[in-house]
Amino acid sequence: MFYFFKKLTLKKIFNFIKIKISLFVSNISKKSFRWGFPYSLSVEPTNICNLHCPECPSGNGKLSRKRGSILFEDYKKIIDETHKYLLNLFLYFQGEPFIYGNIFDMIKYASDKNIYTATSTNGHFLSKENAKKIVESKLDKLIISVDGTTQEVYEKYRISGNLEKVIEGIKNLIATKKELKSKTPFVELQFLVLGTNEHQKHDFIKLGKSLNVNSIKLKTAQIYDYENGSKFIPKDKKYSRYISQKVIAKSDKSQGVILNHPLTFRRYVLKKKLKNRCSRLWNSAVVTINGDLLPCCFDKDAKYSLGNIKNNSISEIVDNKSFKDFANRLLKDRKSIDICKNCEE
Repeated sequence: MFYFFKKLTLKKIFNFIKIKISLFVSNISKKSFRWGFPYSLSVEPTNICNLHCPECPSGNGKLSRKRGSILFEDYKKIIDETHKYLLNLFLYFQGEPFIYGNIFDMIKYASDKNIYTATSTNGHFLSKENAKKIVESKLDKLIISVDGTTQEVYEKYRISGNLEKVIEGIKNLIATKKELKSKTPFVELQFLVLGTNEHQKHDFIKLGKSLNVNSIKLKTAQIYDYENGSKFIPKDKKYSRYISQKVIAKSDKSQGVILNHPLTFRRYVLKKKLKNRCSRLWNSAVVTINGDLLPCCFDKDAKYSLGNIKNNSISEIVDNKSFKDFANRLLKDRKSIDICKNCEE
C-alpha cells in the first residue's frame, strides 16, 4: 500500500472525491451525473492466451472479437490523457499479458508517469529473463493464478497449463526481487475456488507461504451457464457467487402446457440481489486492444462499446450520449442489461 499512497497527488484525490459525489447523486436521483474522470482503468495488452480455461472466452474460443494486441501508440495516447487522474492502472482484460512483447514497455511508460500499475498472469512466462524485466519495469503489483496444488487438479481448469513451470516462475520472480533489492512488484498468489479444486484451499495457503509471496488470496469464480449447475460451482457457499434454490413448475404458458403434477427442480441464482446501481461505471473503464471503451470487465465481447479512443478522447467518451444513456438505463433497469446479470457488484 505504501507504493500506492506514494503516487497520490492532490489532483488525483480531488478527482476521486468528485467521482464519488457524482455517483452518490446519480444513485439518489436515478439520473446520470458525472463530475470527474474515471480513476481506475483497465487496458487490454492482448486477448490471446496460451491456456484454454473453460470459463474464459479467450481460452475457450468463444470470444467473438478479433484476436490481436494493442498498438503501443494507442496505449501511449491513453496514458498521456489519463495519468494525472489515475489511482491505478490494470494491464489485463482478456488474454495473457506476457504474450505481448511490448508489455514491459507498457508498464514502464505508465510507471514513469507516476501511475500505480498492476497486471495478472497465469504464470507461464516468468522466466529468469522476464522476471528481471518485470522488476526493472517497476511494476507495482503482480497477480499470479495458481488454481490447484497438484497437476491433476490444476489442469482441470487451467487446461494446457503446467503447474511445475508456474511454481518455477514464481521462484524466479521472488529470487530476482531479492537479487535486485526491490520491494516491487507486490506478488499476490490467487486461487480461483472451484468445485474441482476447493478441497485444496488449505494446501494452496501452505504453498503460498512456502513461496514467500506477499499475499495469498482465495477468489470466487464467475460461471457463465450457472442456472442448471456446473462442476465448477464450489459447494462451500462462502466461495460461491451462486446459490441453489427450489423451483416448482405448475405450467408452461409459452408452450400452452398445463401439468397434472407440478414438477420440482433446483436451479442456481446469483447470491447477491441485482440493484439498480453500480459503482464501476463511474469509477473505472476498460479499453480493448482496438481502442473500444467498455463500461466494465463483464463486457467480454465489447457489445456495449461506448466510444473508441482512436476517434475521441476518453473525457469526450465518458461525457457522450451513449455513455449517459447506458448509465441512465443501469440506474433504472439494470436487469435489462445482459452483462449485468452475472455480476455481484
